[in-house]
Amino acid sequence: MTFTMIVELLIVLAALYVGSRYGSLALGAISGIGLAILVFGFGLKPGTPPTDVIYIIIAAVTCAGTLQASGGMDWMIQIAEKLLRKHPEHITFLGPLTTFFLTVLVGTGHVVYTIMPIICDIALKKGIRPERPCGVSSVASQVGITCSPIAAAVVAFVTISNANGYMVSIPQVLMVTIPACVIGLMCAAAASYRRGKDLDKDPDFLKRKSDPEQYAFMYGNSATTLDKVITKEAKASVFIFLGALLVIVGFAFCQMVHVGDQSVADKIALPKMNICIQIIMLMAAACNIMFCKAAPKKAVAGAVWQSGMVAVVAIYGIAWLADTYFSNYMDQMKLMLTDLVTAYPWSIAFVFFLVSVLINSQGAVVVAMLPLAYELGIAGPVLLGVLPSVYGYFFIPNYPSDIATVNFDRSGTTVIGKYLLNHSFMMPGLISVVVATIVGYLLTNVIFAGYFASFVQ
Repeated sequence: MTFTMIVELLIVLAALYVGSRYGSLALGAISGIGLAILVFGFGLKPGTPPTDVIYIIIAAVTCAGTLQASGGMDWMIQIAEKLLRKHPEHITFLGPLTTFFLTVLVGTGHVVYTIMPIICDIALKKGIRPERPCGVSSVASQVGITCSPIAAAVVAFVTISNANGYMVSIPQVLMVTIPACVIGLMCAAAASYRRGKDLDKDPDFLKRKSDPEQYAFMYGNSATTLDKVITKEAKASVFIFLGALLVIVGFAFCQMVHVGDQSVADKIALPKMNICIQIIMLMAAACNIMFCKAAPKKAVAGAVWQSGMVAVVAIYGIAWLADTYFSNYMDQMKLMLTDLVTAYPWSIAFVFFLVSVLINSQGAVVVAMLPLAYELGIAGPVLLGVLPSVYGYFFIPNYPSDIATVNFDRSGTTVIGKYLLNHSFMMPGLISVVVATIVGYLLTNVIFAGYFASFVQ
């Protein structure tokens, strides 16, 4: 690397670091400062912003926002709560499975804010150390992003892979990520099952419990959604949303299935998958507004829509900044990294993970780094196998879902830690991501190597 390349890379990293410290919209906005320095200060040619991915996020978040506004999401949470309260002794396993599949359905991990207080409450009332289910459940809510058919990370992976000659579809991605991530999460839950001291043997907890005010704070209230009245419109919005997901998956299967030398999608002249997703999501959102009483003002004021729009800005700035840097130095990058990735192609997983630690967005990691990986000559099946490694932002506990989980746990057992990195999410996060990445790699490159290699155009 030349001195100029190093300086410019430090500018990119500094923009990502400062943006992550401010959080929210700052991730994308401060990336604009780095972009301006590279373009106007160093004369680099601007890269290309990821417009296709952004459009899909906007459509999906709009649909999910109307689902929340209609009350449909309350019904989904209520069903999940009934399951959890029916089997409280298994909360360390059922909690993360619940947050995982809610994210898979809705496409955003921010749905965890509704269910996490319930997980904490069930654990505490059952006498289970809340840190055990809470830590892994917060991790699970983010792990589910690479397993959702409408999440930016999955759609971006498919779109970029297809553009680089690896014609994988959304169902084929989910065939790898869902089993890999579920196995990873169950390993993390098993490791958390006896984690820390039992509540009746924890002196810090017992001290807090002996204080009447603390006791009332911990045991006085019960977090629940079971008292909410679910309207028929709310239930209808859930069926509309699930129907839209099924249509999207059906269209994706049409691209997988071939008749002769053409896919079914080509024979019936279906638009590209990114266009199909946008149309179906917008149509479902419209149905929720017209038939399910999803007030538009309530939708845009909801947590799901707002967090999704923040993700749009973050991906917009971060991916544009990264593409500007890497596209200008692609030849140099190939020269430096080709030997390593040729010998150990799976090592790209470490790059994905480290970038995710910095930028707090799996979709942004995929959009920013996947084109570079293909340019380096890494095969599509390898990249599909290591896709779970794009989740690394649990490492530094500044992500909203982790901070919220600490606050939801009234027992005080879920903590950030005195030394920052010794927090409640580190162990389950590392186990989940490492196991899921290994399992995903084995699925695509060992067990079903011939099948996943066949998508090369």
